[in-house]
Amino acid sequence: MADTKKRWGRRGVLAAAVVVTGAVLAPLASPALASAAETAGARRDPVRSLDRVAHPLRSTEPGRDTADLRALGAMIGGAKVVGLGEATHGSHEFFTMKERVFRHLVEEKGFRAFALELSWSAGLEIDEYVQTGRGDAREIAKRTLTGSPWDRDEFVSLIRWMRDYNRAHPGRTVHFVGDDLGAPSVNDAFFARITGYVRQHHPKALPRLNELYTGLRPIDDAFAYLRKPLGERQRLATQAEQAFELVKGLMGADPYDWTGQHARFVAQTARFLAVDLTDPKSLPTAQILRDKAMAQNVAWWQQRTGHKILLSAHNGHVSYVTDNPGLYPKTQGAFLRETLGRDYLPIGFSFDRGSFLSKDTAVGGDWKRFSVPAAPAGSNEHALDQVRFEDFYLDVRTAPPAARAWLDTARPTRTIGTQFPVDPAPISLGRSYDVVIHLHDVRQADLRR
Repeated sequence: MADTKKRWGRRGVLAAAVVVTGAVLAPLASPALASAAETAGARRDPVRSLDRVAHPLRSTEPGRDTADLRALGAMIGGAKVVGLGEATHGSHEFFTMKERVFRHLVEEKGFRAFALELSWSAGLEIDEYVQTGRGDAREIAKRTLTGSPWDRDEFVSLIRWMRDYNRAHPGRTVHFVGDDLGAPSVNDAFFARITGYVRQHHPKALPRLNELYTGLRPIDDAFAYLRKPLGERQRLATQAEQAFELVKGLMGADPYDWTGQHARFVAQTARFLAVDLTDPKSLPTAQILRDKAMAQNVAWWQQRTGHKILLSAHNGHVSYVTDNPGLYPKTQGAFLRETLGRDYLPIGFSFDRGSFLSKDTAVGGDWKRFSVPAAPAGSNEHALDQVRFEDFYLDVRTAPPAARAWLDTARPTRTIGTQFPVDPAPISLGRSYDVVIHLHDVRQADLRR
């Protein structure tokens, strides 16, 4: 597909002629034969059917008219948690679309929280700035996001917008939530959130709690923590879980007490870091612990506060089904569907070509620019990029039968995380997401200056 295509349509008069011709000829055939023919044709060429349900995007940049997002709002309906994925961990348009969609959902549908696969403790630190304005957004980002895929100017922009919104709406503020495990910010100050409450309200339990947390605090450097012997890490994980049970018992009947949630996060993190990450056979265990914990933390926030949440993560975390069963047995999206039912709605991202930031090593290393050409024939992206709109979204649940048959079939699909190169994964868009957003091209995200 040439790069001379227009944003609003690429097949012009020919596309219109095909649609008009189909509308004229359809009544001449029986409905059953027409439906069968359409379904068979869609398996060979789904574009015509996808055209019927695609809604064009005018922009991926925040701060512009959002009339083109109204249909997306209707698709989201009354969902309380919306998972918005990304096909790479380092493309500008995926990140800016998250801010654009979040702004729209805040202003038009009453959303109150943005959740990111960042540690719970770091999320609290960002949220403190978003609520109070104390400090500087760029310095907060440097302290909490360094080394992560989101240490980018696009997320500094999001954090600043959230603070500006709260300044203008003090009675209805938005919040930043970290739903993930691990460092940074699991420091002595974070542990003091737990021990300080117990000291004030249940002082007799404090010696036992301090005993259980001995050797655990701080966990502000995950790599240093992982250098502890495996047996020691497993013992500390058990202590962290016992501490959580102790605190939970002190809370009484309230399962949504903040102190208990902080203790849960410490236990989640310690158990995750107790897995032998040097053993490939243990990696699925680590991944399922992580996705389950992220889902628990998002659901806890939603049920504790009542806030509607936009959840930002990689496509592979927000989807209903895993794209790599051997490594990721169950996704955060699957756990959220079990917990929230249809109050959870995942949106997957797709792109045809462009650049992104990733690493060429599994652990450590620098973020580098990589690029990929137009998607090859036979992939999900190749077919989506033939739709008449350059950038668009569609609801897979309400797609015509012919389009649904195509969407429900697994095909090679780009799913690029923190390491590249990586092979495309066989993904069924219709079984993975409720909504899909496709972009023609993307560029690498902006490194934080």
